[in-house]
Amino acid sequence: MATTKTKYRRTSKGVHVGQKGLSGRVAEIESALIRKDLPQFSAGDTVRVHVRIKEGEKERVQIFEGIVIAQSNRGAGRSFTVRKISHGVGVERIFLESSPKVAKVEIAQVGRVRRAKLYYLRGLEGKAARVEREVETLAAAAASAAAKEKTSS
Repeated sequence: MATTKTKYRRTSKGVHVGQKGLSGRVAEIESALIRKDLPQFSAGDTVRVHVRIKEGEKERVQIFEGIVIAQSNRGAGRSFTVRKISHGVGVERIFLESSPKVAKVEIAQVGRVRRAKLYYLRGLEGKAARVEREVETLAAAAASAAAKEKTSS
């Protein structure tokens, strides 16, 4: 089989030429839908997702706190899965980042994991299901506070 060489478009002086056609228009509309008010988080982080819930004519905000076990897609269709244990039962919920139902996302703790998808947590219970965290000791906290104070003076 003969391989074909792909040709890359070069522009003068490295000026970026935007996409043409339908894909360019889709990218332009998608960029307007992407939310920029949400923090950067990844798998293993414990997050609090503030969800708007409508009950009859009233609307309230409910907090769903758990570990992010997966993030999917990019752009406006981006979603993330949060898992928590409620009364001994594992509950997972998938949130669409661009959804108006998601009022706010707060990062409670930052976890250190070596995987992008933490589906293996589904089969673990108790202490085995813990995610490694960056714990700041009292000595380290005092040292960082002193360093901040020193730089601000």
